Amino acid sequence: MNIKNSISEFSPMKYARIGGVLYLIIIIAGLFGQLMVREALVVSGDPTATANKIMNSEMLWRIGISVDLIMQICDLPLMLIFYLLLKPVNKNLALLTLLFNLIQTAVLVANKLNLLMALFLLGDATYLNNFNPDQLHTLSYIYIKLHDAGFGVGLIFFGFVCLIEGYLIFKSKYFPKAIGILMQIAGLCYLINCFTLLLAPKFLSNLVLVPCLIGELSLCLWLIFKGVNITEWNKLVGVK
Repeated sequence: MNIKNSISEFSPMKYARIGGVLYLIIIIAGLFGQLMVREALVVSGDPTATANKIMNSEMLWRIGISVDLIMQICDLPLMLIFYLLLKPVNKNLALLTLLFNLIQTAVLVANKLNLLMALFLLGDATYLNNFNPDQLHTLSYIYIKLHDAGFGVGLIFFGFVCLIEGYLIFKSKYFPKAIGILMQIAGLCYLINCFTLLLAPKFLSNLVLVPCLIGELSLCLWLIFKGVNITEWNKLVGVK
């Protein structure tokens, strides 16, 4: 009796809509941090020009870090929602997805310290007087590059999240199979991009991430506007 009550109290449509909104916030925040902040302020291969841009736009740099952290905060309830929505398909795989996602989020949160360190090195604290400006600019730039590498390491785990989620979505029947396929393609693209960053960075291209945006945005918008096929959901969980 208690089990039936817990099932009836759980609203997959409500959770799907909430998850879609959270996912949209994550996508927008991620694009803002990368395109509007780091790509706008970081000059490739030029530590001094990068340092000058960051010092002239310190608040934008800090906002970028804050927005990134908001993205990670939203990721926590979202991963729980995905677990609840995909658990009826395969509980163990849904839990495995949550664990991969937890590691990804932990890595990305810790990685923000590199962006803070890059900013600290450009400050006016007296303990920095032991270094000349060129050294500080170079050290700051190194931490920014380390952040890029750390971001890639975190996304390796997210690549597996997308692969497993895509499989569960494909098998669910209450989500479109096409979105499951798109998410699996996104997972492969994340893995290709991240391992290329680690093994052969000269061949790195952001074009490989385009399918990732397509897959994640498709899932996000479906959750917001369509949600869950309640008929198929009820068949799978045994609700009449």
